[in-house]
Amino acid sequence: MKIYGRVNILDGTAVRLPKGDLTEVIPLDADPIDRAQGWVAKGCDRVLVVDLDAAIRGEGRNFELLTELVGAVDARVTVTGGVRSQSHVGQLLDAGAWRVGIGTQALLDQTFTYDICRRHPGRIVVTFDVDTDERIWTRGRTIMSDENLEEGLRLMQASGAAGYMIAEVGRDALTEPPNVDALLTALETVDVPVIAAGGVRDLDDLRTLDAVEVGGHRLDGVVVGREVTAGRFTIEEALAAVR
Repeated sequence: MKIYGRVNILDGTAVRLPKGDLTEVIPLDADPIDRAQGWVAKGCDRVLVVDLDAAIRGEGRNFELLTELVGAVDARVTVTGGVRSQSHVGQLLDAGAWRVGIGTQALLDQTFTYDICRRHPGRIVVTFDVDTDERIWTRGRTIMSDENLEEGLRLMQASGAAGYMIAEVGRDALTEPPNVDALLTALETVDVPVIAAGGVRDLDDLRTLDAVEVGGHRLDGVVVGREVTAGRFTIEEALAAVR
C-alpha cells in the first residue's frame, strides 16, 4: 500500500480542512510548494494536490502554481479539484502531473469521463467524496448527488479509469476511524486500484486499512496529512507499517 502526502490549496496557500468544511479552514505556515517538498523529504514518493479554489469556486487561478509545484518535487503528483474540461486535463498532464483526478464532472458528464480516460490511458483517476451513508457529494463537498458510492462506481466501471480515490465527508481523521465499509464497497465493485483518501488516526488505523481485502483485491494506497504533521507517526513509520 502506497503512502500519499496531501496538499490542499485555497487562495493560493496551503490549508487544512479538519472536516472538509471551508468554515473551518486552518492556514499552514508553508506554501503549497514547500508543503509538497516537505512530503517528499519525509519519504513520500506520491503526492495528492487538491485545488479547492477550482473544486468549490470553479476558479482556475492556481494553474501556474500547480505547474511550478509539479516541477519542483521528485514524486508522482496527482492533481484533483474542479477538473471539468478536456483542455484542463491536458494542461495538467502537460505540466507534468502523473495523474489527474476527476470528481464532480465524472457524474455530471459520463461521456466526458469515458472519453478522457481513453485519451489518456492510465493517467485519470475518479475521486468520490462520500458521507457515512455512502452518498456521493460534489462541488467540493457542498452538494449531495443522487448517487451512492456503489452506483457511482458502477457508472464509471467501464470508463477505463486508472483508479479511484475515496474520501470522506464530515469526518475528522484525527478523532474518527476510517469508513472501512465504503472502502469495502469500492473493492467489491471495481477491479482497478482503490486509494483511501480520508486519512487515518494512527498506525493502528493504517494497519487496519492495509489488511482490508475483498477476493484478493486490496487497497492500493492511503492519503495522509494532519496525522503526520500532528506527530501521530512519521512517514518512515507508516511505510514500515504497510511494507
